[in-house]
Amino acid sequence: MCGIFGYIGKRQNAAKIVLEGLKLLEYRGYDSWGIAVKSGKRIKLEKHVGQIGDATTDLPKSGLGIGHTRWATHGGVTVENAHPHLDCTRKIALMHNGIIENFEEIKTELVKKGHKIISDVDTEVAVHLIEEYYKTSDFVTATLKAFRQFKGLNAIVVENCDTNEIIAAKNGSPLIIGKGKNEYFVASDASGIIKHTKTVFFLEDDQLAVISDELKILDIKSGKTVKPKFTKLNWEFEDTQKGNFKHYILKEIFEQPHVLENIALNYSDQTEKLAWLIQRSYGAYFLGCGSASYAALLGTYLFSKVANRHLNFSIGSEFNYLEGYLTEKSLLIPISQSGETIDVVEPVIKARLRGVKVAAITNVLGSTLYRNADFKILLNAGIEKAVVATKSFTAMISVLLLTAYALAGRTNEGRELLLKASENVSEILRDGFLKQIKDVAGMIKDQEHIYVLGRGLSYPVALETSLKIKETACVHAEGFAGGELKHGVIALVEKSTLCIVIAPNDETYNDIISNAQEVKARGALVLGIGPRKDKAFDLYLKTRDIKEATTIPQVVIAQLLAYNLALTRGIKDPDKPRNLAKSVTVK
Repeated sequence: MCGIFGYIGKRQNAAKIVLEGLKLLEYRGYDSWGIAVKSGKRIKLEKHVGQIGDATTDLPKSGLGIGHTRWATHGGVTVENAHPHLDCTRKIALMHNGIIENFEEIKTELVKKGHKIISDVDTEVAVHLIEEYYKTSDFVTATLKAFRQFKGLNAIVVENCDTNEIIAAKNGSPLIIGKGKNEYFVASDASGIIKHTKTVFFLEDDQLAVISDELKILDIKSGKTVKPKFTKLNWEFEDTQKGNFKHYILKEIFEQPHVLENIALNYSDQTEKLAWLIQRSYGAYFLGCGSASYAALLGTYLFSKVANRHLNFSIGSEFNYLEGYLTEKSLLIPISQSGETIDVVEPVIKARLRGVKVAAITNVLGSTLYRNADFKILLNAGIEKAVVATKSFTAMISVLLLTAYALAGRTNEGRELLLKASENVSEILRDGFLKQIKDVAGMIKDQEHIYVLGRGLSYPVALETSLKIKETACVHAEGFAGGELKHGVIALVEKSTLCIVIAPNDETYNDIISNAQEVKARGALVLGIGPRKDKAFDLYLKTRDIKEATTIPQVVIAQLLAYNLALTRGIKDPDKPRNLAKSVTVK
């Protein structure tokens, strides 16, 4: 959460560089934004509420600047609460991602010492605490002392006019440092940096970076110097642009055939290795949050059905309460697009301390999850800028499907199913089918409640469908297992209630059609998604029958339906849903 960007170097347009960086990172938070640059012996500050959009800045020329785009945790969305925050002397500016859990007690002591704190947020106490220590220490020591005092998981970036340097420190939330020619960049996400450089250093937990005309890394606990190891990114800046698409979410939906084909053709070795790790483990556990949790849940069905292998599943935030059964023979398989989701990263780090092997599936090279895994599979879906997950989700289930088939000794069959899924998604993305989806969205735009039913493999698809509708179109939607319909859910169905029925041509078909008939008998409007049209369906969107891979075109239809429903309901920017941010790095 929250976008962080900083620049220090020979160029004197730091404010513009930072602003453009924030625009690339705005999907991490868009409640408010601000920029602070060095101007003479003081800092000039500009802060605004709302999205950045096409904003420009008139801040003075400078070679030192930091900026932040906020997703609010503590304090309301106001200019005063926007980052960066200044100390009393206006020589130090600080921005922050995370939660300083003990900020109230720090604030009380600072106020007693005469510091004027004007915001409601936890972040501002950090800059004043550094200011207090700076009275009797050098800037690096002051920052080290302050950061050691914070409780919780945090990342801070601080600039100082006196020393003309930036200091970055982290414990939990991600920070990345980019190295250019006579300049450095710091950001919460690599997508903000690749326009300038692909040479990056991923700051580890409990490390502090001192950035001036050189880079120095310190261990926060010991104060000892650490030699930085730089990584070369394989992304292109063009991947961060919308091109001819109106929204990033639509661009990313259209990229899915290529992503699926790439996994089908190039991932046999990786998925066979993961299958081998699962085979030799004594207890394997999927872990994920949000869409990744539904991919993980779908994985449990795939491995049972295809490979006759039981794998466990847990939502990331709940896994800390279930870790008692982990042993050195266990295999933990965390799944995360960003690789920074705190509710996945934290249990992974704790599991490693117990000797558990970790096989991570993520989309981001160098992410915390990537760096903490014994074995890793990169999705290579490309940068996903829309907050709503699309191509990363279908990439996840494609990797899991291919791994399940590898475990069953049928890799080639899995590969062929993915290639057929890629072809079917390409068909869905043609004008004729897109018009069908747009027409359906127009028919259901006034629905206040939508219920999605699925069984077996289609139960996680139903959950993901409801999530896409909630996130993108801001409509109340719930996914249910079809067998639970008569256990209370059917009480919600009234005349004209929309029920979406996920109906693949598998062993669940007859039962899910019975569910469709039951809700139709109560007056529901039934939308069927699958290979076969049934008389119970009032509306119907067709997929091919691709065995287990049928889940993929079903999900793509759900993504497009949610997108068109959002537009039909007047949502102007479905890339940035209300109250959401792309990467959840705080608890």
